[in-house]
Amino acid sequence: MSEDCIFCRILAGEIPSRTVHEDESVVAFLDVNPLAEGHTLVVPRDHHARVADLSADTASALFSAMGELAPTIERAVDADGMTVAVNDGEAAGQEIPHVHGHLVPRFEGDGAGAIHSLRWTRPELDEEAFDAIAEAIRDAR
Repeated sequence: MSEDCIFCRILAGEIPSRTVHEDESVVAFLDVNPLAEGHTLVVPRDHHARVADLSADTASALFSAMGELAPTIERAVDADGMTVAVNDGEAAGQEIPHVHGHLVPRFEGDGAGAIHSLRWTRPELDEEAFDAIAEAIRDAR
C-alpha cells in the first residue's frame, strides 16, 4: 500500500467507493469522474505503478476481471459496446500511479469514437522501418 495513493486509500476503506466487484486480487468500483454511465475502474489490491510491475498472477486476475465485468456492465446500463483500456505511464495519460483498467460503456452516437480517433501524430513508416521496430522490440526482451 502507498499512503499517498488514492486507490490504495479506497482499497483500505479510508475513502468511500461504489464497489461493484471484489475478490482476493482486484476491486472494481465506479469512476467518480465518469466518461459514461457505468464507467468502472478495475484495480489490483497490490500497489504497482505500471503494468510491467505486475506479477503474472495479478495481471491475469486484473484482465480476467475486466473481461468478466465488461458484459455485465454493458447489460446493466444497456450499452452498445465497451471500451476497455489501460493508460500505462504518465505519457499515456495515467493520472493515478496505481495500475488500473477502465471499462467505459459505449453507446451508439456517443461521439467518442474509437481509440484510432485520438489525435495522434502518426508516424509514416515504410517496410524497412516496420522491420527495424519489430527487431528492436524482439532484441529488447
